[in-house]
Amino acid sequence: MLHASPSSFVILPALAKIVCEPGWKWQKREKSLQNYDLFYVWSGEGTVVRNDEPFQVGKGSCFLFRPGDHTSATHNPQKPLVLTYIHFDVSEEVTDIPLPYRELTETVEFEHLLARYVRLFLVDTYAAEEEGQLVLKQLMIHLLREDRVKPVERYVSNHLTEIIHEIANYVSQHPGIAHRVEDLAARAGLSPRYFSIKFKELTGSSVQSYVIRARIERAQHLLLYAGMNVTEVADALGYRDIFFFSRQFKQYTGKSPSEIR
Repeated sequence: MLHASPSSFVILPALAKIVCEPGWKWQKREKSLQNYDLFYVWSGEGTVVRNDEPFQVGKGSCFLFRPGDHTSATHNPQKPLVLTYIHFDVSEEVTDIPLPYRELTETVEFEHLLARYVRLFLVDTYAAEEEGQLVLKQLMIHLLREDRVKPVERYVSNHLTEIIHEIANYVSQHPGIAHRVEDLAARAGLSPRYFSIKFKELTGSSVQSYVIRARIERAQHLLLYAGMNVTEVADALGYRDIFFFSRQFKQYTGKSPSEIR
């Protein structure tokens, strides 16, 4: 889809962002999908089955179902899935198609595109279809780029890899905590120096950079979607100095928090 023109994307009426009801399930149908379906999980827990292969899904799980796929899904009623789904077709023949499944770790930009796409069609918006085609193309480029990023895993055991990824996930899930290298290393059962070396090998970032990026990504999300002002966001993420927060935010995003909001 990289070389498909935006005008070749055919927007279909099946699209939404929804909070699934406790008793929700997506039943497998006899007929396979007739078009593409971009399916993204914002939060919650569940199981999605594509062509008899089950996937445990949560925040950041992203599917691109293709024509001919058979799909079904269930979720944990105590932690209901929040989903965006977008059905579309492509009128041109395509060769570069994103992988059917991936777990996104950096979600702010992708979620912004999803939210923009759905908002276009909530009301009668001028040139909605033309912009929607452009956003769909952006979404496909984002996924293709994500599919081509190779994890930096250099001669490290699978066990150590899992530990580091678990710590990275912990940092991403708790961006407001004042994470110290010593505390994270102790959580991993490693010395601070060895932990720092392996963390950078496996994530491509130093511990400090990763912690800051997690905070700034969460700050972007809160500013865009949670209705919080700059002071509230800075406080929620553990910044005592709002001016330091603003400088760090601009350093990582190129914009001030107030511009994002």
